[in-house]
Amino acid sequence: MKIAILPGDGIGPEIVGQAVRVLKALDETFEMESADVGGAGYAAHGHPLPEATLKLAKEADAILFGAVGDFQYDNLERHLRPEQAILGLRSNLGLFANLRPAILYPQLAGASTLKFDIVSGLNLMIVRELTGDIYFGQPRGIRTAPDGAFKGEREGFDTMRYAETEVRRIAHVAFQTAMKREKCLTSVDKANVLETSQFWREIVIDVHKEYPEVSLDHMYVDNAAMQLVRAPKKFDVVVTGNMFGDILSDAAAMLTGSIGMLPSASLDANNKGLYEPSHGSAPDIAGKGIANPLATILSAAMMLRYSLNRAEQAARVEAAVQSVLEQGIRTADIHEPGLKLVSTSEMGDAVVAAL
Repeated sequence: MKIAILPGDGIGPEIVGQAVRVLKALDETFEMESADVGGAGYAAHGHPLPEATLKLAKEADAILFGAVGDFQYDNLERHLRPEQAILGLRSNLGLFANLRPAILYPQLAGASTLKFDIVSGLNLMIVRELTGDIYFGQPRGIRTAPDGAFKGEREGFDTMRYAETEVRRIAHVAFQTAMKREKCLTSVDKANVLETSQFWREIVIDVHKEYPEVSLDHMYVDNAAMQLVRAPKKFDVVVTGNMFGDILSDAAAMLTGSIGMLPSASLDANNKGLYEPSHGSAPDIAGKGIANPLATILSAAMMLRYSLNRAEQAARVEAAVQSVLEQGIRTADIHEPGLKLVSTSEMGDAVVAAL
């Protein structure tokens, strides 16, 4: 099995390096090849997604991704900015289904900013559509307004749009995910305002006919954001569009105490995927050895389960992370008084030892 290793920018190389160590500690033989992406891709090759990197990603069975983005590239033209690399990979590889679990480990209940009784036992999955919506819709741009109350002024515009195929396929992923869990699905939209969301809801209701065992309810995105904070354990599986999913999944991440604990998987129709931590590149702490690598290590576990068909090895990695937490070993983002504070590499040491 071939794994493309794309560390990226900021803390990306540090956290991916620890996940690679964990993969190497398993009794498996993986072919792993690294390439530049994001700001590192632009610096070395003049583009955030160099042709060689895209070729490697297409040839690999799975991609382990760090993070992209750095302040020094903020003034580049949009198509050259580091963030375009991840959008390009999603689009070119057809990675339309993003799975983001939000699990509160019992040992980290005290690290959450919410009350213990609100978050204790939290275990939800957000299924986010990843290749459509306002992030990819055309037309888009900045122009002089041709009409309306502000005719003649400069305006920015983006287009929210979804094709029926896009909604149906993500709905199927969500219902199938719910079938493997508690069989409860919440579809999040803004159907009271947006035509796109009305269309989304219509298609989800139709797909539901194929999954009668799953209970389906609908929720407006503003209410969903409120309920995630008020009563997050009421959710099992949440399915939503690209922009709403981007926002809600980060909100759900913080329920667990730290976004540094949350993995994600972005899958195509055949379960080939790109696996990355839910957090960003954090260039402000890059090179300081304080980043939490556990989200990336858990992303590698998801990769073992979903794309490489190594469920037993995935469970081993997840058990090792659980063991480390039980030992009271913590990076700065999840540290509490009385527990052992460790660096990025020391956390990697601990997980490898636990294996």
